[in-house]
Amino acid sequence: MVDELLSDEEREEALREWWSDNWRWIIGGVVLGVALLVGWHYWQNYREQRAEQASTLYGEVQAAVAANDVTKAQVSLDKLTADFDTSPYAQQGRLMLAKLQVEAGKFAEAEALLRTVAGKSGDKELVGVANLRLARVLIQQGKHDEALKLLEPLTAGGFAAQAREIRGDALFAKGDVEGARAEYAAALASVDAQIDRSTVELKLQDVGGVAPTSTKLGQP
Repeated sequence: MVDELLSDEEREEALREWWSDNWRWIIGGVVLGVALLVGWHYWQNYREQRAEQASTLYGEVQAAVAANDVTKAQVSLDKLTADFDTSPYAQQGRLMLAKLQVEAGKFAEAEALLRTVAGKSGDKELVGVANLRLARVLIQQGKHDEALKLLEPLTAGGFAAQAREIRGDALFAKGDVEGARAEYAAALASVDAQIDRSTVELKLQDVGGVAPTSTKLGQP
């Protein structure tokens, strides 16, 4: 209402005064907005480039593992972990190379790789997988108690049945037949267990146990 009472000259003067008082803030806001937009696009492009680089290096590890070339797989993994050490690609690469090392009978090397995955991965599922495989490697090296301790936290949840089976293997290797029998039975009693039931049933029978009838009914 007040603005309507002003003359054109007075309006222009008021506008000039307002601009004189506020132009720095306006220009600064525009510059900041443009800088944020440019920075966001740069960050997106950077992330995409990094992901492509990691994927390429991971592909090299895959190819070397497929060719059963431990040396080349290690070289490719070293290149991958040099720049992407905590990435999912690096952890998957370590898991693949660890499997190759186990097949080559190099259990100490496989152990080191699996411990690294368990320590650096932020994916709980991947950590669980690494620890299950690590426990098997520890048993191969006669480190039965270490394997049992490692598996204890996994005896509940999605890895329960697998952890129970491997604990049974560790106890059997130690000569604890009764303990192994209890673990194999517990593995078979798990609902929707991610195990080869027929194999675990044979293990249970070998230590004097009897497979639960309910699991047999679910056999294909």
